[in-house]
Amino acid sequence: MSSTPTNGVSDNGPPPVDAVTLFSGQVMHHRMKPREHRFSYSVFSVLIDLDRLEEAGRVSPLFSVNRFNLLSFHQKDHGPRDGSSLRRHVESLLAREGLSPPARILLLAYPRMLGYGFNPLSVYYAYDCRQNLRALIYEVRNTFGGLHTYVAPVRPGEESDAGIRQDQRKEFHVSPFIAMEQHYFFRMLPPGGSVRVRILEKDSGGPLLSATFSGRRKAFTTRALLRECARVPLLTFKVIGAIHWEAFKIWRKRVPFHPRPELDALDHGSNQSGPSAPLVSNE
Repeated sequence: MSSTPTNGVSDNGPPPVDAVTLFSGQVMHHRMKPREHRFSYSVFSVLIDLDRLEEAGRVSPLFSVNRFNLLSFHQKDHGPRDGSSLRRHVESLLAREGLSPPARILLLAYPRMLGYGFNPLSVYYAYDCRQNLRALIYEVRNTFGGLHTYVAPVRPGEESDAGIRQDQRKEFHVSPFIAMEQHYFFRMLPPGGSVRVRILEKDSGGPLLSATFSGRRKAFTTRALLRECARVPLLTFKVIGAIHWEAFKIWRKRVPFHPRPELDALDHGSNQSGPSAPLVSNE
């Protein structure tokens, strides 16, 4: 069932037409076992059109592409991490799944703030010429320097008004407090008036962790950016700080520690089919 907020923009309407869009919202994690642990933080993300990066860099004097600013987006933070074309990177990933080049690719990620950036999870949305979502690509980063990419074509039966439902066996070590023998269940609401990422993680005994990001679409203006920076001071510094602070609190609760697999230590950019891992690295 679709919903329409007071501004008249449907939550699950078509993707934004702008070169760059702001989404203001919250990240929430709720661990159910072996000790309960819950937290929620205010955050904001940008949704950027990979074919219109130059245009996006001219929208506000506070935001730049591939150069320093209060807020910025850098291609070298994503994909091969060498500054090469992310459009070509996405096309090559989709080609491995037998998909043709998409008409449009949008990337949801945290921007850099004052030159510093960290994205536990970035999501690419690949659309055809009729604005139908054909694939999601999940780019997961952990605090050990690893980066892992998963490609998830949208299959028949996965899409509904409530979002896109997918599931995936865990393939990449993210948290030292969660074992590798896990399965993820996703409900993704693609960007429209809102964007939502919902992940339920289960082991053989049932639900272990619920993680969500919910954001409301905002006009990408200098005034809105200043408002978000005041609401969430030092965004990306807060993200990495929160990861370690929440990990410390989980450790204090004597949750078992799981060392990083040796193979994962060498995994800095492999590509697997299916979605990815939770939103931040302390869960």
